[in-house]
Amino acid sequence: MEFRHISVLRNECIEGLKIRPDGIYVDGTLGGAGHAAEVLKRLGPDGRLIGIDQDEVAVANGQEKLGRFSNVTIVRDNFRNFAAIMETLGIQTVDGVLLDLGVSSKQLDDGERGFSYMQDAPLDMRMDRRNPRTAAEIVNQYSQEELRRIIQDYGEERWSARIASFIVQEREKEPIRTTGDLVRIIKEAVPKGARQDGPHPAKRTFQALRIEVNQELSILEGAIRDMAERLSPGGRICILTFHSLEDRIVKQTFRSLENPCTCPKDFPVCVCGKKQVLRVITRKPILPGAEEVKENPRSRSAKLRIAERV
Repeated sequence: MEFRHISVLRNECIEGLKIRPDGIYVDGTLGGAGHAAEVLKRLGPDGRLIGIDQDEVAVANGQEKLGRFSNVTIVRDNFRNFAAIMETLGIQTVDGVLLDLGVSSKQLDDGERGFSYMQDAPLDMRMDRRNPRTAAEIVNQYSQEELRRIIQDYGEERWSARIASFIVQEREKEPIRTTGDLVRIIKEAVPKGARQDGPHPAKRTFQALRIEVNQELSILEGAIRDMAERLSPGGRICILTFHSLEDRIVKQTFRSLENPCTCPKDFPVCVCGKKQVLRVITRKPILPGAEEVKENPRSRSAKLRIAERV
């Protein structure tokens, strides 16, 4: 299948990076390489782009689409390892970092990957297929309380306890192996009245499982801090999020790097010694316009936050 992915808020991301022709930039979630291609168009011969992705399909796609550029390096890894990747490449500082935390259209549309509740497929959901833990393992091996917590915390699902209970009851009969099996169980667990309103009844549970499989939230704050430390003065970090849990972490981490002082408010001077690292550019997130949402409905929940190294 061709790697289809429409870059969300593409122009806003590129403008937010304030690209210098001779700068070094990192796309930590290469995906369909749409953002990366736009960065490379603006770089001169002395500029450089590092593209990182944990998905081997995205890496192969990036190598194909960006092969005409001589100043791009593509690394198959997770952006959580940003500091180690830069160390390996011998890069001390960078001039900009972009993260697009959304699931790519290719991942959603490829039935084998198991990300979508709209297609029957093996329960997988791994962004990096070297990861030994799949969604099937979580669904069939986690305790009922662990499942409830994940579905509630990561999916913000009000029926998390019923869904977890129904999953455990069903797996006692036989293992839950496919997305279709899981969707059926969720529909049985969610009361009929609740199924008629709002999004697909399985949407929140699938989001929760995907986050748990890929440890999407637990890695985010540490990665942002590592990236901020490697930014050169005036360098920008632009992060696209697609649900409130991610956005909250980005917002709070940016804020803590802008105002890191832990001294009591009534202290006349700072004694903790913590210095400002970032300046927040976007007090409110940048959202896609009506035209973009019309052309790409998957962009409707996107939020872009930008900060700059002081």
